[in-house]
Amino acid sequence: MASISCCCSSALSSRSNLGTLSLKFNRVNTTRPLRRSLRINAEIDYINAEEAKRLVAEEGYSIVDVRDRIQFERAHIKSCNHVPLFIENKDNDPGTIIYRQLHNNFSGLFYGLPFTKPNPEFVESVKNQFSPDSKILIVCQEGLRSSGAANKLEEAGFKNIACITSGLQAVKPGMFDVVGSKELKDAGKGGLVQVQGKISAVLGTVLICKLCISFHNVLSGSSGEDHCIGSFELRKGMNYEFMMR
Repeated sequence: MASISCCCSSALSSRSNLGTLSLKFNRVNTTRPLRRSLRINAEIDYINAEEAKRLVAEEGYSIVDVRDRIQFERAHIKSCNHVPLFIENKDNDPGTIIYRQLHNNFSGLFYGLPFTKPNPEFVESVKNQFSPDSKILIVCQEGLRSSGAANKLEEAGFKNIACITSGLQAVKPGMFDVVGSKELKDAGKGGLVQVQGKISAVLGTVLICKLCISFHNVLSGSSGEDHCIGSFELRKGMNYEFMMR
């Protein structure tokens, strides 16, 4: 009887173990394909400016501009939606005041960049205007902010997202209808940098003229000096010959 009970218990334990193993195996098989399908559906498309124009014209993509207010006002694509990823930081705590002053004395002065902070309502603002199934083209000036914004929207459940790899600075004039005083590729230029080209051209011209004048003076001085030395040697030779005679 004891042997029969042992056999029964061992058989039951083996069956329970097999049942457990089969259950775990089934769970693994049912969850992995689901995760893979979700990743495929939420893939971000990184495209160039020509492909971006085609998506807007042929596939009905809506444009979301995530640049700051200053760059957006300089130039933006007509009929786009402005939802900045960063907003102007107007906080007045001591640390922010110090950082703002340092920023304004360098980046703000030379590049015309505002002192900003992350927009806490960015995702919610996009959700209020678009559904998760909407086709959205995200643009910024250089491509960095649009990539970050695309990742945030992907995590929020948006499925059809595209962004321009090099940003609006790679867009050629006339490719889109533009609103603003500048071309899209120049909207990121501000501060002293926007006049750097003209200043460099003027300074370069002045330096070249100065170099030419200096070079001419050196040549003139050297030829005159060589002429004087030659005359002196000639006179010296004639005097020596006269004394020998």
